[in-house]
Amino acid sequence: MYNKYNNRRNKYNNRNRDEFPQGMTVTVRNGDVNGAIRVLKKKLIKDGLFQEIRERSFYESRGTKRRKAKAAATRRYKRKMQKRFEELGY
Repeated sequence: MYNKYNNRRNKYNNRNRDEFPQGMTVTVRNGDVNGAIRVLKKKLIKDGLFQEIRERSFYESRGTKRRKAKAAATRRYKRKMQKRFEELGY
């Protein structure tokens, strides 16, 4: 089976290229298209596609990107320290 981490087979054996789907795939089981769409949406969210589309919809300067990244890092650190305080008490 093909996945993005084990693509050595395609590199050395090009005649089987058409047998393996490229990119992200979702199988529809028993005609349940809504379930397949749900699974696809979860995969796209996990991949970060929606977040990237949201970020690229408007121009953002380098300084703004840097400030947002720093604020996100600060939030992550505070969350980590809060969790550590709740678990260990210091």
